[in-house]
Amino acid sequence: MEKGVLIILSGFSGAGKDTVIKKLMSKYDNYALSISATTRAPRVGETEGVSYFYKTVEEFEQMIKEDKLYEYAQFVGNYYGTPKDYVNEQLELGKDVILEIELQGARIVKEKNPEVVTIFVTPPDAKSLKERLIGRGTEDMATINARLRRATEEAQYMDEYDYLLINDDLDICVEELHTLIKSQHFSVNRNIKKINHIREGVKAFSEGE
Repeated sequence: MEKGVLIILSGFSGAGKDTVIKKLMSKYDNYALSISATTRAPRVGETEGVSYFYKTVEEFEQMIKEDKLYEYAQFVGNYYGTPKDYVNEQLELGKDVILEIELQGARIVKEKNPEVVTIFVTPPDAKSLKERLIGRGTEDMATINARLRRATEEAQYMDEYDYLLINDDLDICVEELHTLIKSQHFSVNRNIKKINHIREGVKAFSEGE
């Protein structure tokens, strides 16, 4: 079975990453969304192994010591991280695995796994971004402005990603993301074994074997 592709999806708050991922996964069955490990307590309606992998602080810190996380961070007194075992298991099953993480985590994962494909999702322009944040109707203007300031910082590092994905029309964006990911299966770097096999065969025929 061909190994899956590991994808990092980042983007501004309000870029529509969650919506794009949900539509992609509802339309195609060859994707898996990475499930994070956390030390925070489960909330009502959350399920072990679906929402998160719930760990004690001791268990999580043991995972850190044993290098069992691609990346991790602390937020509001709790650990959050990406377990290697789950991600690698899905990749070996042939699933293309999506990690929805920010730049800092993306850098760490890229360092540990140079084959990862990094994609930054953005609305077509700043005006659209602000309109989407306001349109959600879930935050006051002070919070929205704080998110826009954060986006200003994040925009300085967009060129560290492999690809830029414009989320203007949802359906088009999902199809472009799917096409982009599938194209990675044909990259030279992922097909070195096949290339060497073909080389050996061509050489054998050229030598009359």
